[in-house]
Amino acid sequence: MFAIVDIETTGGSAGRDKITEICILVHDGLAVVEKYSTLINPERRIPEYIARMTGISNEMVENAPKFYDVARKIVELTEGNIFVAHNVGFDYGFIQEEFRSLGYKWEREKLCTVRLSRKLLPRRISYSLGRLCESLGIPNEARHRAEGDAVATAKLFDLLLLKKAEHPTYRRHDIGEINATKIDKIKLHVLKKLPEETGVYYFLDRAGKIIYIGKSNNMRQRAIAHFSNSNRRAAFKMLDELIDVDFVKTGNELIALLHESEEIKTHKPKYNRMRKRDVFTHAIDWFADENGIINIQIVPYEKAQQPLISFTTYLSARDRLNEWMDEHALCMSYTGLNPQGGECLQRHVKKCYGICTGDEDADTYNLRAKKIVAQYQSEMKNYVLVGEGRHEEEQSLVLFENGRYAGYGYVDKGDPVNSPEDLKTFIKRAPYYPDADQLARGYLKKNTMKMVKI
Repeated sequence: MFAIVDIETTGGSAGRDKITEICILVHDGLAVVEKYSTLINPERRIPEYIARMTGISNEMVENAPKFYDVARKIVELTEGNIFVAHNVGFDYGFIQEEFRSLGYKWEREKLCTVRLSRKLLPRRISYSLGRLCESLGIPNEARHRAEGDAVATAKLFDLLLLKKAEHPTYRRHDIGEINATKIDKIKLHVLKKLPEETGVYYFLDRAGKIIYIGKSNNMRQRAIAHFSNSNRRAAFKMLDELIDVDFVKTGNELIALLHESEEIKTHKPKYNRMRKRDVFTHAIDWFADENGIINIQIVPYEKAQQPLISFTTYLSARDRLNEWMDEHALCMSYTGLNPQGGECLQRHVKKCYGICTGDEDADTYNLRAKKIVAQYQSEMKNYVLVGEGRHEEEQSLVLFENGRYAGYGYVDKGDPVNSPEDLKTFIKRAPYYPDADQLARGYLKKNTMKMVKI
């Protein structure tokens, strides 16, 4: 069954404009079996040029039902039916946006008579509804009105079904298969392979090369989001190259984060922008000087003694230090940014409380600096985080040694573990990248996991 739809609107943007008229023709594959048509009050003014084009005035829709009044009827007429329209993205996008504004998730399988016409009626001068119908002898007594255009689309659809039955190539194909683009077909292939589970997925091109790596608590739903964003140029390019997909179940979101980051650094996929750099050049280090004042400074990565956080560029390290100076009133003299000594610039603009001029004591200043250190350095250096596994009888393990991420693994709940140290035997060691520690800290701020000291 099909729902052939046409709408009129106050303009061309589904996010900004509203529907003024809708017509739905329910088609059983042979003929139209039900019709529904109504004006809709858009709850805003119809621009004059739109009113001239459609013939729908503000006075005509003043007492018409609002979209929420007809929403149930639209759901009923489209439920279980393929949504058909000429340039389907326009009509479908408006109706979906209207439902979204009501807090209702509305999705239907779509079929575009423009796309179908290009395949079954090739080499036409124009595929606009008016020009195409005119060239085929299909009358339309009410152009730019929902019912007139919907009836014309239904007659065009009937003709396309006849052309399909006669076509030497397409007559054996399902109508949806003919209508599908390459991206549509790849989408079905990808969604069939990806489970609704936590893990890391890999998009592959024709040569089997990884072009994108992602992670999600629901890999299938995340893949759907990629296809939903295919109107963006970069996303469309990636999907156009996409041929296959592979995945690894992790069971645990933290492991998915860590594994994704490591794999991106290893494979450097062309469509990943984040976490590709594997060389860290600078760190923000800390130490207490001879007066017991905590210094927090940017140093070359290899010279850091007690690094709080590491970076792939100096500028990114400086941005983070600037944030800390503003948030915690750090003094530039104790961040290495005021080598001349004396009053620092922060003090001059009243963002430093005067540790550099003797107006603040070391203990008070250190309280603020210690908040940063405590946030990035745990007293516990060697431990395992225990979380959900890939199935109910399994637990995940994430190992930290000397405060650094060291690898992850899994243990069956029935496996003998005589001491916390035994947990290390289940760990697959990972190459160390400092941003893994940052990922773990960020995850643990929002989530709790059992921590076992080793």
